[in-house]
Amino acid sequence: MSEGKEIIIRAATADCWPDFEDLMGEKGGYGGCWCMTWRLTNKAFEAQKGEGNRLEMKKNFESGPPPGLLAYDGSTAVAWCSLAPRTAFPRLENSRVLKSVDGEEVWSVSCFLIRKSHRKMGLSVALLQAASAFVREQGGRILEGYPIAPNKKPYPAVYAWTGFEKAFHQAGFSEVLRRSDTRPIMRKNLVIS
Repeated sequence: MSEGKEIIIRAATADCWPDFEDLMGEKGGYGGCWCMTWRLTNKAFEAQKGEGNRLEMKKNFESGPPPGLLAYDGSTAVAWCSLAPRTAFPRLENSRVLKSVDGEEVWSVSCFLIRKSHRKMGLSVALLQAASAFVREQGGRILEGYPIAPNKKPYPAVYAWTGFEKAFHQAGFSEVLRRSDTRPIMRKNLVIS
């Protein structure tokens, strides 16, 4: 991180779109996803991969509510996490491994993208903590995530776009179900008792 600069995390609103585009890069994140993977069915995602996904995410930024959070180092966006009520992510429900645990209304942190220059600095944990606060402010009671629990090391960070299990533990999440050895479903209760 830049010396003397504090990381600021804020909701991704329409005025942040150029920063998000810059962070996603020419390829649009992971192979043209533009962080639309979970927000669309597999068929719709493949049909509009690349530019179509970019335009769809731009609509999300413009129409609100914010589709996620951006972390800034100075004026540069260095990290992103996708965040919304689970119902905004239809592909999760169609997943054999990540389908709903129960009937609880939950919010989901579905993806992360962190600039290579800012990896291994705790930004995933910071984003998860900020996401918890954001969801609590919106009246949400439970925040859920779908991290990777690597069965081999080192595991390339670029393939862990749903985050690492360790970061979720550090941010106060607990495993609630595991239908696959490498994919726990983790939750954090946001109700302050």
